[in-house]
Amino acid sequence: MTVTTRALLTPVLRTLPWRALAAGGATGLLLAGIPRMLSGVPDPWLGLLALRGAALAFALGLAFLLDDPARHITSAVPVRRPLRVGLRVALAAPWAALCWTAAVFLVPEEARPPVGALTLEAIATAVFALASAALIIQRSTVTEPGVAVSTWLLSTAAAAFLLLPDGWALLVTPDDPRWADTHERWAMLLAVATVVGARACVEPLRAWLRLRPL
Repeated sequence: MTVTTRALLTPVLRTLPWRALAAGGATGLLLAGIPRMLSGVPDPWLGLLALRGAALAFALGLAFLLDDPARHITSAVPVRRPLRVGLRVALAAPWAALCWTAAVFLVPEEARPPVGALTLEAIATAVFALASAALIIQRSTVTEPGVAVSTWLLSTAAAAFLLLPDGWALLVTPDDPRWADTHERWAMLLAVATVVGARACVEPLRAWLRLRPL
């Protein structure tokens, strides 16, 4: 870890949107715990819905991760955007992993869907949210893209559930013959979101030229 990175850790940690992250985490854990709260035999379909709801709630919290009211001040410091964004993601990643692990164990084992496949869905949804926020920041002067991204993410989730044709379904059950093909599409979505997010973290050329010493 470089001296610059160590010096940035504490300021970045203090500026993380902890309220939004905590709200997303608490909502996700509450949703994941619903099957355990109900009496009777655990329902696998309810367990699947609970974990997918938890994954969406965690992603909605992460949609606010890049919110920075002081963006126009920090953009003038000699620290490139990839490092600033990378630190935020690195600091939030353990929180997200802990929340997801807790959510998985909250669902009774009898009702728990295949964890690997659901983890892929959760990661893809979270990276999708982060990439969208990074893209908005790169292409606009918005300092807090979280509200717009979370609204768009909810709309996209509803559209994926209601409007996608059967051949492109993303939200199927484990006993559906399309389960394996669906998760190949989730893997492709994750790859695309990762590439787009990484590209969106690069400083625009015009900004680099403005900061370059003469």
